[in-house]
Amino acid sequence: MVAVGVIVWLSSELMFFAGLFAIYFTLRANAPDLWAEKSQLLNIPFSLGNTTVLVLSSVTMQLGVLRAERGQVGRLGNVFQVNKWGLREWTVLTFIMGSMFIGGQVFEYAELVKHEGLTIASDPYGSIFYFATGFHGIHVTLGLIAFLLLLGRTYMTRRFTHEQVTSAIVVSYYWHFVDVVWIALFLSIYVIQ
Repeated sequence: MVAVGVIVWLSSELMFFAGLFAIYFTLRANAPDLWAEKSQLLNIPFSLGNTTVLVLSSVTMQLGVLRAERGQVGRLGNVFQVNKWGLREWTVLTFIMGSMFIGGQVFEYAELVKHEGLTIASDPYGSIFYFATGFHGIHVTLGLIAFLLLLGRTYMTRRFTHEQVTSAIVVSYYWHFVDVVWIALFLSIYVIQ
């Protein structure tokens, strides 16, 4: 039931992001010259690297879920034996990668404001750029908090049960959702010119 509830909730989140895409494409259609000019300000290679980190974090999260489904909470060898990592190690790596993504977004925002003068109030492009990517960043941050709660739960329980596996699975659903939304945002904002 928890997994179904999370899927229903994520569907409502999808509708929220669909609204952001509608706003983005409506503004873009009404000001094509502004979009042509302002989209040149974006550092696409940097954003592609940041996107790659986020997408790969979905892989590491899924590896953690696979370990959880086997009942392997912690590593079975030393920290350098990646093939023996458990849910905790893969979740920590996913957390680090998600944090790197957020750090990359903060860096990109700082560069755009400082060097390009692009702010949320500068024009419609700046407004929807920061609004869409910022709300996604908030969702990534909530995912990072969920990772910390998941990790805490693995240390608080004496026995790893089906309930803990379900927790790992629903956190992974959320994380995969955040990744898929970012891919759509990245393609819409950075790639489609």
